Amino acid sequence: MNAPQAPAQLEPLLLEERTPEGIVTLTLNRPAQFNSLSEEMLAALQQAFDRIGADGGVRVAVIAAAGKAFCAGHDLKQMKSNPRLDYYQKLFADCARLMQTIQRVPQPVIAKVHGIATAAGCQLVASCDLAVAAESVRFGVNGIDVGLFCSSPSVALARNVGRKHAFEMLVTGEFIDAATARAHGLVNRVVPADQLDAEVRRLALAIVAKPAVAIGMGKQLFYRQLEMGVEAAYQLAGQTMACNMIDDVAQEGVAAFMEKRRPNWTGPAGVDPRKSG
Repeated sequence: MNAPQAPAQLEPLLLEERTPEGIVTLTLNRPAQFNSLSEEMLAALQQAFDRIGADGGVRVAVIAAAGKAFCAGHDLKQMKSNPRLDYYQKLFADCARLMQTIQRVPQPVIAKVHGIATAAGCQLVASCDLAVAAESVRFGVNGIDVGLFCSSPSVALARNVGRKHAFEMLVTGEFIDAATARAHGLVNRVVPADQLDAEVRRLALAIVAKPAVAIGMGKQLFYRQLEMGVEAAYQLAGQTMACNMIDDVAQEGVAAFMEKRRPNWTGPAGVDPRKSG
C-alpha cells in the first residue's frame, strides 16, 4: 500500500528579492486571482513594508506582480462571503493603513505595472511614490460597475490625477490606457513591455545614487506639506531643509560641488550604486 503523499506546498503570496544595491522587489503572487488584495495579501504587504521601513539597508522598494495582471483590486469573492459591516470596516481600514505605510516608509516605492490595475489595484499604483507602466496597461476604478463606488481608491487617485479626470473614472468605470495615465499624472514613465524591468531598474538606481538620509527626509516632507496651508508648508520645509543641510551628506555634497568632484557617497555594504549595471 502506497504511503499518502504530503500536500503540495502552497506558493507564498508575496515573493521578495533583494539586490546588492539595496533594491527590494515585492512581487504579488496570486496570478490565478489577478493578484487581488485578499485579507492575507494585505497582511503580507503590511508586514513587508513594516520590515522594509525599519531596514536602513533598503534604498528602494518595487511592487511588481506575477502573471497577466498587476492587481485587480480587492478579492470580491472573499468580500461576498463575509457580508458584515464590521468585516468590511476592518478590511478597508487595513487597506488604508497599507497605502499610508507605503508613503510613510523612508524609501521611495515604485510600482512596476503590467496588464491591468483596477479598483484597489489602481489605488495601489497611486499610493506608490513612483510608477512605471508597460504600454499595454489599462487602469480603472470600476467598482461602480458592480454598484460599489471606489471610495477608498478615490483618495489616492484624486491626489495623483486632476479632480475631473478622477471623478470621471470613478463614476463611469471606464478604463484609461497607459499613455493617458501618464498624461493625467498617475504614472511617471511608459515603456514597451519588454523594457519594463530595465526601466524600473534604471529609475531605482538613479535614486540609490543619492544619499538615503536626504531622500528619506525629503519624502516625509513631501507628503506632509501637501496637506498643509502654504505658510505652514514653508515653515516645515525650511526646518527640514536646515536639518538636511547640517547633515554630513549635504556638507559633503556641497563641498564636492565647490571642489568640482563627485561626492563621496556609498550605498549599503560599501556598494557604490553609480558603478552598478
